[in-house]
Amino acid sequence: MRIVVSATEGGLQAEASRVFGRCPQYVFLDTETMEYETLENPAATAGGGAGIQAAEFVIRHGAEAVVTGHVGPNAARVLEAAGVPVYLLQDGTVGEVAKAYRVGLLQRASGQDERSE
Repeated sequence: MRIVVSATEGGLQAEASRVFGRCPQYVFLDTETMEYETLENPAATAGGGAGIQAAEFVIRHGAEAVVTGHVGPNAARVLEAAGVPVYLLQDGTVGEVAKAYRVGLLQRASGQDERSE
């Protein structure tokens, strides 16, 4: 499965970011192989609508799930409409958070429709 983790910088050793729409980087990774790519968040410095722009960006890049600390309501609606569930990260590196996701330790964000998984 291809997930995206909000991050402070690139790579598996980077700290996972607690913000979604304005985090500096996104690390997209395959949960089976742990192969990854880091992409700069084009919405990080947006004047407004960063969450929506960020949600559209990760959807365009094939995210099947988002792992982050917080997603605003507008971004959450865009992700939910696309069937992309959001999971709340624990503190740690991108690699640690991805492993926690893989073994089912992360909590799903409240308010998301369970059918979108």
